[in-house]
Amino acid sequence: MQARTVAGADGRTWSVRRNIEWKTPATGDEFEHDVDGGRGAVLLILSALFLFWVVLIIWKPPLVHIPWYLWLIAVVILLFFPVRWIMRRPWTLVAETSGGYDLPAEHWTGMVRGRGRAKEEMRVLVRSLRTRATPGHADSPLHPVN
Repeated sequence: MQARTVAGADGRTWSVRRNIEWKTPATGDEFEHDVDGGRGAVLLILSALFLFWVVLIIWKPPLVHIPWYLWLIAVVILLFFPVRWIMRRPWTLVAETSGGYDLPAEHWTGMVRGRGRAKEEMRVLVRSLRTRATPGHADSPLHPVN
């Protein structure tokens, strides 16, 4: 979790943070696409792939030489999907203030997918608070929460 304190253009102090979501929350519009086989299916597939590679390497005839670049390609293929999964995790952005003298307290939250997009939205959010005193803009993923 990364948090910052930002002074808004209207004098309020905002707490802005982002944190990664390890479990994708089910929302109404994405619910059907979020159904998966669960941890059991992942464990079964990964163990079957591991067993396949172990058998392939053990049954290799002793005179067969596997070049180093084929080992490198195998490692890249094995690491592609876990790295992609980590890079595409959803991030939650939160902007909140306790209010000011005559201004109410506000709490805004939103979700973006990917670390790069989360960093960019965080920059846009801080800039928007400093210049316009509101975290939302036309294309913002943040929405006020009551």
